[in-house]
Amino acid sequence: MELLNFHPIARNGTFPPSPVSNTERDSSVPNDASSVSAHSSMPKHRRPSRIVVLNLEQHLLHCRPALLVLIVAALIAAQSAPAQSPSSKSGSVKVELPPAPVKPHPLLPDAFAGWVATTPPATVTDAAQADSANAAALKEYEFTHAVSATYKRDGETLTVRALSFIDTSGSYGAYTFYRQNGWTKEDIGTGATLNKNRILFWLGTTVIDATFSNIGPMSASELRELAAQLPAAEGNKAIAPPILSNLPQPSLDKLTTHYALGPAGYAGSGGVLPAAMIGFDRGAEAVTASYSLTSGPATLTIIDYPTPQMAAAQETRFRDYIKTGSKAHPAFPQPLADSDQASLEVRRSGPLVILVSGDAIPDESHKLIESVHFSEELVSIPQPTDSEVNKTGRLLLGIAELVIVGASAAILLGFFLGGGRALYRVARGKPASSVYEVEFISLNLEK
Repeated sequence: MELLNFHPIARNGTFPPSPVSNTERDSSVPNDASSVSAHSSMPKHRRPSRIVVLNLEQHLLHCRPALLVLIVAALIAAQSAPAQSPSSKSGSVKVELPPAPVKPHPLLPDAFAGWVATTPPATVTDAAQADSANAAALKEYEFTHAVSATYKRDGETLTVRALSFIDTSGSYGAYTFYRQNGWTKEDIGTGATLNKNRILFWLGTTVIDATFSNIGPMSASELRELAAQLPAAEGNKAIAPPILSNLPQPSLDKLTTHYALGPAGYAGSGGVLPAAMIGFDRGAEAVTASYSLTSGPATLTIIDYPTPQMAAAQETRFRDYIKTGSKAHPAFPQPLADSDQASLEVRRSGPLVILVSGDAIPDESHKLIESVHFSEELVSIPQPTDSEVNKTGRLLLGIAELVIVGASAAILLGFFLGGGRALYRVARGKPASSVYEVEFISLNLEK
């Protein structure tokens, strides 16, 4: 029988000759009669089985360490593999999709109070497209986008333009920029005013400019329904400009207040001083308001600077500018030129520079400007208390307290037990201490 890939080992540990084909045996190896007779003496159906068994024994002898290593590795892998639920499928991959983006709340609806938009509201993000004549002022108030729409109802037309800003400082400033002195007050949103068929109001970070083809007694109520759908400002965006709190309230005409963050907004809302002198490029902001005093109207201008040092330098500059009068350069703006020169006064309070102008007598003008006083409010900023240093310090302090308490308890317990034992011995007529007392055991053995 021809053996192909089996290499048995004899019982004595020697390797038998490798099997060869009949052709090779005839050409290169002589016939061995004894070998042939030995193989031929075995039954033919037993020869392969014996050889295979011997081969398996040899492979097991050589591969036993490797098999043990493989078995141990398989057991470890089986134990460390995470258990799968019966419902899970092998090879399945869990894919988590990102949450769907939240659609921003639209500034203008398609319909409200019976008014229906003729076309979907159009949105623009360029200030020049929102208001080309006042684009510079809108940018100073940090304009973000505008939405405009035309509504129809029973043959009447309503044109609405919504201007959105980063925070309420921008929306309030833009509202005071568009609102002119002498307009009628309305009760819509946070503040509103009326001029013929035009209603202007602001709420949160939005300014609404609405023009009716025919205004009626219910027009304000209809716009209040629109205001209820506007997004509300949250967090720091809802904080009003702090400079407004410095305006004296007696005799104040609140519909004449104008808040400016830049030269275009200041000049466009009727600023008293030249806009180039204010210093808006250095972080200044200004508010202007009219007062109805007994002797005549007066205008109060308050400019807030980042530091008192900047305010002091600007106070000197404004005072020197006013003293030059008609020779001033640049020339006086119209509100300053129309004022009584004897009533003009400039003073500083902290980082605020205050200017009073108008036609009031000097005494009343002086009282008005003296009523402005900057008060610095200290705000306590909470500090983080959960730092690693604080945690470590509290841990060490706790350990020290525990050691002190334990040591004190041990000392007190020692005094209590030791003192009690001493008192007990003294009460029995023995010395307080038993250090020098010889103790022995007596068996009392008597014969």
